[in-house]
Amino acid sequence: MYHLANCTTCQAIIKETRIGQKAFSMQDIKTEKITPEQLDEMKAMAGSYEALFSRRAMKYKEMGLKDKKLAENDYRQLILDEYTFLKRPVTINGKKIFIGNDKKTIKEFLRDSKR
Repeated sequence: MYHLANCTTCQAIIKETRIGQKAFSMQDIKTEKITPEQLDEMKAMAGSYEALFSRRAMKYKEMGLKDKKLAENDYRQLILDEYTFLKRPVTINGKKIFIGNDKKTIKEFLRDSKR
């Protein structure tokens, strides 16, 4: 699981899914940066870098990105440059990836992890 340790939403998801009690490795993306290889692996599973990109990050507006047309390489570089651009948490369970914190994603993860 790629997460932020100080993010209350990530903390709530970790608690709800009991992921800390399962055989998952946890990576706090603030203290241990995502590598290009890790991001490329996530992209291969998610289908695009855009799917991994968070438009909720404060820097999205600060940098004026909402007014720009971003390409896949832009999303990749932004995520590598600034951890806050990764939609969190990202959980990889076998060959499946779960991105973000919406209820549907969490429900899918819980269903999948029981198998």
